[in-house]
Amino acid sequence: MSAPTTTRLTSLVPMPAGAGLARMLVERNITSFRHGWVALVTGFAEPVFYLFSLGIGIGALVQTVTTDSGAEVSYPQFVAPALLAASAMNGAVFDSTFNVFFKLRYAKLYDAVLATPMGPRDIAVGEIAWSLIRGGLYSAAFLVVALLAGAVGSWWAVLALPAAVFIGFAFAALGMFATTFMKSWVHFDYITLAIQPMFLFSATFFPLSTYPEALQWVVRVTPLYHGVALERALMLGEVGWGVLAHVGYLVVLGAIGVVGTARRLEKLLLS
Repeated sequence: MSAPTTTRLTSLVPMPAGAGLARMLVERNITSFRHGWVALVTGFAEPVFYLFSLGIGIGALVQTVTTDSGAEVSYPQFVAPALLAASAMNGAVFDSTFNVFFKLRYAKLYDAVLATPMGPRDIAVGEIAWSLIRGGLYSAAFLVVALLAGAVGSWWAVLALPAAVFIGFAFAALGMFATTFMKSWVHFDYITLAIQPMFLFSATFFPLSTYPEALQWVVRVTPLYHGVALERALMLGEVGWGVLAHVGYLVVLGAIGVVGTARRLEKLLLS
């Protein structure tokens, strides 16, 4: 392979060069949050509240739910996988938006980072990796709560946590990519405008078949729907080839976000 071709391929791959200095930024964030552990603990509280208020509360009224595959499960078992996906989404997207925006626009942290051997791609990969860690922690804690609540119905659920990483990857990468375009805290209203409808309508609380046909196609293109479908298939034991389609969707979406973030940071920090 020629040198120019290798250079072009290297510039396209969203991975840090050399020894992978992105890990240093992850270590910095871990050190920073040693005294802010309360924020990590409260991050998964919302899905847990939904699980007990809706899963247990409504579950007392709605005894069983028929999934889109035709299986009949209890309502807590139906809603728990969706809330696990939402937990991964929340942990990843909020860290990659609010925190990154503050570091980028106000703390000027990344300007200081560029004074080290690290580059924009290291920043992109490091921050997204840290968002995945936070999303993974939220998901792990929620999965334990769901298990104790009897909302896990299959041994396939052991793969639910790795699946949550794919969900977090997609949302962290897209969230950070979107953040690079923001210039004011007011713009975070758009994040809420995107996240809240997805949380409510991505087949989270009701089977997809209950939606009108036209709306079903809209739901199918949202990232959270694929996360919900993936987690539901694993936690209910409804595993088929369609699971790979959900994983592929999330990985491709995340890769697009990482590449876009790296290029935006190069433009913002080096121009």
